[in-house]
Amino acid sequence: MNARKANYAKEKARQLQRTLYLAAKEKPTRRFHALYDKIYREDIMTYAWKQIKANKGSAGIDRVTIQQITEEYGEKRFIQETCGQLRNGTYRPSPVRRVEIPKGDGRTRPLGIPTLRDRLVQMATKIVLEGIFEADFKDFSYGFRPKRGAHDAIQKIMTTVNEGKIYWVVDVDIKGYFDHISHEKLMMLVERRVNDRRVLKLIRGWLKAGIIKDDQFYESELGSPQGGVISPLLANIYLNYLDTIWEQQFSHIGTLVRYADDLVVLCYRKTEAMEAIRILRTVFTRLELEMNLEKSKLVNIWDDDVGFDFLGHHFRRLKVARKGGKEAHILRSFPSKKAMKKMRATVKEITGSRHLLHKKINDLIGELNPKKPRMEELLHPSG
Repeated sequence: MNARKANYAKEKARQLQRTLYLAAKEKPTRRFHALYDKIYREDIMTYAWKQIKANKGSAGIDRVTIQQITEEYGEKRFIQETCGQLRNGTYRPSPVRRVEIPKGDGRTRPLGIPTLRDRLVQMATKIVLEGIFEADFKDFSYGFRPKRGAHDAIQKIMTTVNEGKIYWVVDVDIKGYFDHISHEKLMMLVERRVNDRRVLKLIRGWLKAGIIKDDQFYESELGSPQGGVISPLLANIYLNYLDTIWEQQFSHIGTLVRYADDLVVLCYRKTEAMEAIRILRTVFTRLELEMNLEKSKLVNIWDDDVGFDFLGHHFRRLKVARKGGKEAHILRSFPSKKAMKKMRATVKEITGSRHLLHKKINDLIGELNPKKPRMEELLHPSG
């Protein structure tokens, strides 16, 4: 793909996002009705394809790979063909390919892999919709958002605890979040901002496309598959309902910090922490979600022996020496035992082979460096 054309497409896409963001910010109740034709604009599709290529990823149920598109089929042809399908109404979502990704505890995490064409259309739709919903998302939401990340969420926790009077932490896990999102309630939340029936039909199509696992088709009545390009945005739209209620009615109880479906509430008193648990469970019930009682916990961070894990970090309040021999308690963070175990396993996998004993240290470092993004992901998991 021509670099000049790709940069032009990127700038045009960002201009559109800024325009939609400002329009949504100016009118919080506005519903947007002319969006579908922007999705199949060639500059939007070109920028979407550039991002799909950068993300790499496996093939969907049709087994078509990025390499096949770039080397055999042709990128321009693929983009223009997809634009044409959207324009003339012949595009149809395909089922996702379900794979199971091993977790550190021996269990697996389901991942849904859409076809490349579905990923391209989802990315273009995400580009168009993201600015609109960014205008509604709250400052204490950090996951899967532009110019925000796990480091920001961690810093928010550190600052809130160390600069204020925080003694109790409600550490919350939502049971099987992505697999239990209600399609109907999600669409109701999307429709608060989107009034374009063709865009809504696209989103419903992806939600209802179904799953192929071991050559067997399964209908999808609930959930938004992890692995779908647009799933993180939809997941944030769904939990923004919680964020909005918390900001409007319950911010005095504690500080909410959310990264996708991982969240904590930082409170002054135990009574406030207990009230936060009650409120969260009530809102989860409205959203047809369930708090995972085995993984969720209430922590008194003034107890030096107790802490909590969040985004691959362990947080604990520890004593530090001050000038004049005084002591203070401040919150510190360091990689959690679970994250360190995963990182050690990754390094062992790379360095465990006996043939590496004959390699120079610089060559070994050369093999480890490409794995650095993966190790960062272990420290800051996205789901």
